[in-house]
Amino acid sequence: MNKVIERTMIVPNMHLLTVEAPEIAHKIRPGQFVIVRVNEEGERIPLSVADWDLDTGSITIIFMEVGASTGALAELKAGDVIPTCVGPLGNATEIKKYGTVMCVAGCYGIGSIFPVARELWHAGNQIIMVFEARSSYLLYWADRYVSLGAKIFNITRDGSLGIKGHVPHLTDIIHSLPSLPDQIVVNGCTFLMAHTSKVTKNLGIPTVVNLNPIMIDGTGMCGVCRVTVSNKMKFACVDGPEFDGHEVDWVEFLARRKQYINEETSYFRHSEPKPIEHKEGKCHS
Repeated sequence: MNKVIERTMIVPNMHLLTVEAPEIAHKIRPGQFVIVRVNEEGERIPLSVADWDLDTGSITIIFMEVGASTGALAELKAGDVIPTCVGPLGNATEIKKYGTVMCVAGCYGIGSIFPVARELWHAGNQIIMVFEARSSYLLYWADRYVSLGAKIFNITRDGSLGIKGHVPHLTDIIHSLPSLPDQIVVNGCTFLMAHTSKVTKNLGIPTVVNLNPIMIDGTGMCGVCRVTVSNKMKFACVDGPEFDGHEVDWVEFLARRKQYINEETSYFRHSEPKPIEHKEGKCHS
């Protein structure tokens, strides 16, 4: 059983969850994930780890409330316990000195890409962050990236902060730089990862994506998380979760992600809106 230290909604439908997990905290590396269950009968949910603290033996997860299981996670309070928190799972991000690394993130990915950006910065890379959201009030943690000396660009669909538009405007940002980035890392929704990979493939920039397929056991036994990469079947849990974004079959991946969309969205038809509970400094707008 893992004790909940904090569960806070930091922006609408986006929650911060910190739990006691000392063994995971001492072993986790950037890019890896855990699997959690909110109760004994609950679904096993794979979630990337956004931060960890060796002193308190805790890990922090940023998750988006999108269905019944994440809705139940969003009801947790400090002092509650969850029966399952397993990890670290998957392969860690390859950290080395590339030169200039652009990290592209949206929704939960703004949190989960943070340890990747931090370690790349410690390795001597110049970090450029690109955040994408529907509006500025859905952006958060900018102060953490400023502490890495990162240059930050924002793309908002309503134009409330940064460039007005969507992911294809990433081309404009890249062309505004003195030179092309040496590496691009992407974390967020399927649309963001797929379209970023399309843009960067045309520009010839190596791109790594962190895939988020439906998953059950997380050890390569069930096969639910299979994806096609370079025309070969891979399991995201043990072969990934990071892959070459230019080699992913995005059409197949998106179709598999939508398998249970009707069941998940039915949860929200009977849900009440939740108030934002963010603390000072947690939310950026």
